Amino acid sequence: MATAAEVPAEQAVHKHTISVLLENKFGALNRVAGMFSAKGYNLESITVGPTEDATVSRMTLVTKGDDAIIEQIIKQLNKLIDTLKVVDLTYESYMERELALIKVGTTPENRSEIMQIAEIFQGKIIDISHKTMTVEATGSGQKVDAIIKMLKPFHIKEIARTGRVALKREFVGEA
Repeated sequence: MATAAEVPAEQAVHKHTISVLLENKFGALNRVAGMFSAKGYNLESITVGPTEDATVSRMTLVTKGDDAIIEQIIKQLNKLIDTLKVVDLTYESYMERELALIKVGTTPENRSEIMQIAEIFQGKIIDISHKTMTVEATGSGQKVDAIIKMLKPFHIKEIARTGRVALKREFVGEA
């Protein structure tokens, strides 16, 4: 069995962000999810929503695989009847965001510390009770992971995350 250091770079497993434009039709999301399930591919996250054109939806998929697996995923996505365009953003310049709602246990003694952590991460307190506080955090997946890690010592009660949304950057270069 090869170790990670012995695996050639082209066969290394990487996380990929794939943008899919599809017709906004009944069953389109199910066909994509079904393709992943039937082929045994793993989805780390999937988000879908309307675009500027009401007849088109944008789906952002995050998956892992070596180059051969990602190539197969892209080929399979392009074969689906509702697919209009598939782009692997991984090696492109792109913007990404994720939203998380994090409900944390609070006491009168730790509320200000939780508020400071939220402020440092440019988060918002969106709900408060005698026993909990809910923080809204947006940013890259790494930023959301970091605020969750900082809030763990306060006993996280619930987390809801959206998954990644992404768009290719148009301007690349120096301003």
